[in-house]
Amino acid sequence: MATFLFGEIIFGPVSSRRLGVSLGVNLLPLEKKFCNFNCVYCECGLTADAKGVARMLPTRADVAKLLREALEKHRAENKKIDAITFAGNGEPTLHPEFCGIVDDTLAIRNEIMPSARISVLTNATLLDNPKIVEALKKVDDPMLKLDAGTEETYRAINQPLTDKSLSNIVEELKIFEGRFIVQSMFVRFVLNGKSYDNTQESDVGAWLNFLKQISPRKVVVYSTARDTALGEVEQICHDELELISARVRALKIPVEVV
Repeated sequence: MATFLFGEIIFGPVSSRRLGVSLGVNLLPLEKKFCNFNCVYCECGLTADAKGVARMLPTRADVAKLLREALEKHRAENKKIDAITFAGNGEPTLHPEFCGIVDDTLAIRNEIMPSARISVLTNATLLDNPKIVEALKKVDDPMLKLDAGTEETYRAINQPLTDKSLSNIVEELKIFEGRFIVQSMFVRFVLNGKSYDNTQESDVGAWLNFLKQISPRKVVVYSTARDTALGEVEQICHDELELISARVRALKIPVEVV
């Protein structure tokens, strides 16, 4: 259960299973996780509280300055960056200047390293905000979380600190009209004495039905690769993930197992 935090606003580049050589952008505090989910599998641990978070967030100006410096350095060294990825210590769309930061990032990317794709890893809980939706539609790869097919499993896996239900999230995903990527984590674990496993048919069947409704351009299926917040989360083997992915392909939706 040795989880970790990202200690910089701009971090990496790192070799990402999903995105290639990825330069990370952390819009959250460097000293603590800040998210409206407490996913059992999160590598950053749990959100204990939100006290003082506003004072810890990087400013829009600082993000732009540091991103420009990092991209200029890599360009000068003739090092290619495949992706600029909003990730880090929690949910990036919670930053009050998220939309403006996305605009800055697009402009800096276009000027310095136009081949890099811009990605946002988000739990999709703020899609009731039209400005957040507009910002996510501007990036190359909006990657939105959908880890469960049932409300019970969603609440067990993602431990939401928000009233947003799974059905709310699915309805709001339809706003993108398929122009987004679904990322789905499959795990087994025990919580409060009860076993959960979102590879079971009760969850996979319902999850597939959601995919039919939202028709994403791609689905990324994966399991844990690092230490987790809960500590007793079982990694799902590649063969099991492939069986799930085959059912996604049967829906004529591209899918990747990482």
